[in-house]
Amino acid sequence: MATAGSAGQATGDGITFESAAGRWVLAVTVLGSGLAFLDGTVVNVALPAIGRDLDATTSSLQWILNGYLLTLASLILLGGSLGDRYGRRRVFTLGVAWFTLASLLCAVAPTSEALIGARLLQGIGGALLTPGSLAIIESTVATGERARAIGAWSGLGGVATAIGPLLGGWLVEAVSWRLIFLINVPIGLFVFVSARRHVPETRDPDAPRRLDALGALLAALGLAGTTYALIQAPDGGASATVLVGAIAGIAALVAFVIVERHAPNPMMPLSMFSSRQFTAANLVTFAVYAALGGVFFLLVAFLQIAVGYTPLAAGAATLPVTLIMLLLSARSGALAQRIGPRVPLTLGPLILAAGMLLMTRISPGEPYATSVLPAVVVFGLGLTLVVAPVTATVLAAADERRAGIASGINNAVARVAGLLAVAVLPAIAGLTGDSFYDPAAMEDGFRTAMLATAALAVIGGVIAFLTIDTEVLDRDDRPEQPYCEGPSASCPPLRPVR
Repeated sequence: MATAGSAGQATGDGITFESAAGRWVLAVTVLGSGLAFLDGTVVNVALPAIGRDLDATTSSLQWILNGYLLTLASLILLGGSLGDRYGRRRVFTLGVAWFTLASLLCAVAPTSEALIGARLLQGIGGALLTPGSLAIIESTVATGERARAIGAWSGLGGVATAIGPLLGGWLVEAVSWRLIFLINVPIGLFVFVSARRHVPETRDPDAPRRLDALGALLAALGLAGTTYALIQAPDGGASATVLVGAIAGIAALVAFVIVERHAPNPMMPLSMFSSRQFTAANLVTFAVYAALGGVFFLLVAFLQIAVGYTPLAAGAATLPVTLIMLLLSARSGALAQRIGPRVPLTLGPLILAAGMLLMTRISPGEPYATSVLPAVVVFGLGLTLVVAPVTATVLAAADERRAGIASGINNAVARVAGLLAVAVLPAIAGLTGDSFYDPAAMEDGFRTAMLATAALAVIGGVIAFLTIDTEVLDRDDRPEQPYCEGPSASCPPLRPVR
């Protein structure tokens, strides 16, 4: 038995979840990752206001969302590798600082082009801090309490995602859309200071020191080229720039796979996908998070433009999702630990799909209680069943010393799914050019988009039913925990996990 000093208790294999030290680790990682999760949704409710203020086209609005997702998805694998190599706390705090400064640039952006550039920078910070937050929990919390801690992290992080529209709506309506970025500054400063004081450092001592810079560059170029082509094609057609972007993007992605297969120290070790459970969980993640990306992109905009809600009312409309996530996510993680993740990951996406189908019934003039509320309640219940179990499954299927890389891959899959959804759905729904701001076009397009997202969610549930192993969270073949360095009072010795 070891102690973690005055901060709290630690068992022989890590910090206990209920101790003061465990609560600090959870608080810091949730707040840090919450910055990135919150920014993924808080901007959505502000899109109409941003568009009017900066005279932004539909494609510009897509890039304001996708600029962030592009750098986040491209570099999040590198962020996980950096944490494993140089220390998860160190890279996490660097990401928090970078994200905070980029948020300040977003808040003062004078044009849509400047805002897109600042969002690209913001995504870099998110790529550094997001995988580190979960890897810190995985490598410091005691083995028997890890699923519970991950459930709490997932649930509270999901709350940050879900509360974004409410908070964004209030800030847009009360003051200005610029405040949705300014609020990140005090939170970021608090997380930076608290992490350095209360979070022990962990790393993989066997991680190679050479970084896969070529892989990171090819991933960024591949996603940028394909995203550009998908966004610009509806308006520009098969123009030379669209064709060049598409060809260059696809070629870069193919080259990325080849480089990762042969690189001595790949950013994304393809050998990890030899685990059937790791591959299956990431396929479920891709399908479900593509669906979620479409809903979070269009729902609050639809409520404002087509239904006539104010920004605050549109944000408040999704509050039940926040409450359900807060109440049930930790229990969902515990349930998956007890009965296995297969059932939650099968039922969760199907319930999500039902919620999306209910959203197609939302019409102007209909009462909130009979149109919007049933849809968001069902949607929230489905979301609760997915988030914690899929995260726990991904980490359980990977070697513990690759916790940062595993987390990075899963986050990259989720962000790429959202990136593609935001790029493709407006074209499928007919929301191109200036039609995004037209109430009739938005109403018809939203219904089409929700049918498409419901189909994606169903595919995710079917994949889970066919591929996810009930016993994946109980396996006992994982290697030793990563080396832990830092102040001895807050860094307990770790033994091999079960």
